[in-house]
Amino acid sequence: MTESSKVRCGLVVEDQADTRDWLVSVLKSAFGDITIAAVSTLAEARVWLDGRKGLSDRTIALIDLALPDGTGVDLITAIAQEHPHTIPVVISIYDDEAHLFDAVAAGAQGYLLKDQQPETLVRRLMEIEKGEPPLSPSIARRILAHFQKAAPGLENLAPAEIALTNRESEVLGLLAQGLRISDAAAELGLTRHTVAGYVKVIYSKLNIASRAEAALEARRRGLI
Repeated sequence: MTESSKVRCGLVVEDQADTRDWLVSVLKSAFGDITIAAVSTLAEARVWLDGRKGLSDRTIALIDLALPDGTGVDLITAIAQEHPHTIPVVISIYDDEAHLFDAVAAGAQGYLLKDQQPETLVRRLMEIEKGEPPLSPSIARRILAHFQKAAPGLENLAPAEIALTNRESEVLGLLAQGLRISDAAAELGLTRHTVAGYVKVIYSKLNIASRAEAALEARRRGLI
């Protein structure tokens, strides 16, 4: 590993405070005593990155795709075009082709899922300094499967909004039963951060904002 390959700075773009803190700790475990900025919006991320223009410190940016003021794909596009020393890596609960290939097409150099254990994320991130893209195993398999199959491409994918994934349905059903996020996480064998991310996606997809609405939707779908 050369000096130029070492990661010197980190940026975490995640709107949930506890998940943001968790990701900062993951970066510190992976790269040691590096400078890390943690922000909750695209606007804050752009301000931080613009303040570093002209600097050559190699920077890793962990970017959630669902943010209050837009999609992380927009930030990845900006980084690819304007910040050559920054490595954009998706950190998300989305594992479908639409989100994956949108991010890769925008310039993402890695794609990690939040449901992995911290030590696994650390190992994946450390691969960056070896010149290897950090990919969750299921994401790597999905990429291979996409190019191996003869089925039509992304233009024929159904919109993500029309259905919940199996895991999202499980989370919705547990919420409707009155379980707290921490209890649902224990039931599913996931971290609290991961389940909180699923809840955010479910509420966004279904355009709901309360547990009462979640319970009604779960009942309509036959989940309870």
